[in-house]
Amino acid sequence: MILFIEQLFNGLQLGVTLFLLASGLTLVFGIMGLINLSHGSLYMVGAYVAATVTSQTDSFLIGLVAAMAAAALLGVVIETVIMRRLYHRDHLYQVLATFGLILFFNELVRIIWGSQPLFVDIPDALNFTINIFGEAAYPAYRVFIILVGIVVLGILYGLIFYTRIGMLTRAGSSNRMMAQALGVNIDLLYTGIFAFGAVLSALAGALAGPIYAVEIGMGEHILILAFVVIVIGGIGSVKGSFISAVVIGIVDTLGRAYLPAIFQSFMSASDGAVVGSSLASIAIYLLMAVILVLKPKGLFSRL
Repeated sequence: MILFIEQLFNGLQLGVTLFLLASGLTLVFGIMGLINLSHGSLYMVGAYVAATVTSQTDSFLIGLVAAMAAAALLGVVIETVIMRRLYHRDHLYQVLATFGLILFFNELVRIIWGSQPLFVDIPDALNFTINIFGEAAYPAYRVFIILVGIVVLGILYGLIFYTRIGMLTRAGSSNRMMAQALGVNIDLLYTGIFAFGAVLSALAGALAGPIYAVEIGMGEHILILAFVVIVIGGIGSVKGSFISAVVIGIVDTLGRAYLPAIFQSFMSASDGAVVGSSLASIAIYLLMAVILVLKPKGLFSRL
């Protein structure tokens, strides 16, 4: 029971990390209609900047702020210099251009930081365990990530539904031409959305640094999971991204923890391990396929 609770919280933590990455991606994809494969590179850059600044200042908070500030600036540059030329082009151009950015950022990181992974210590203030339900001792840092994700969800919900910026964002999402005709500065709005998405991606990378190794290409694998999140949740839906991210995180974590043992209970140890591990690795894609058969547009509508 204790192991199950720990794995459940691990899945929740993974889901929240996916949400932080996918929330920015779903805004860019759902509102701007832009397929941005380089979103995972911003996740990687955020992790590297946070790791570097944290090591230099001995302050994880300063590292977080530096990562988000660097990502915001980088997002503005990318959107104004590259992405703005792709909005009215076919998605193939967007895929090719942003794939090129992945290669560019991977080599840029290699030049600046080298090929060796960086390792970040968990902040001293969060380097302890919390008793969950009086039984399982769970790392406080992972609980902190979960809380950050919930706070970000609340901020996004408030911004989108209770502010003028959110109203303009919803207007631009529904009908870009009409919003522009009514005086909305779409170019500035899109730059802000892209930069905000970059900030959320960098925040996810910075928070993931103390748990996973900070290394070149770390954004590619999690980007695939982020696309699964937004497809299941509904393209452009922040609420859908959060719910689907949590579901995917829990399914993936529990599957990897228990499926090999389940198959080993009625198969040989080696065969059960192979079959269980293989099935666990594709469980979220099977889930996506089932949901798309039932609801081709995802679980929720846009925004």
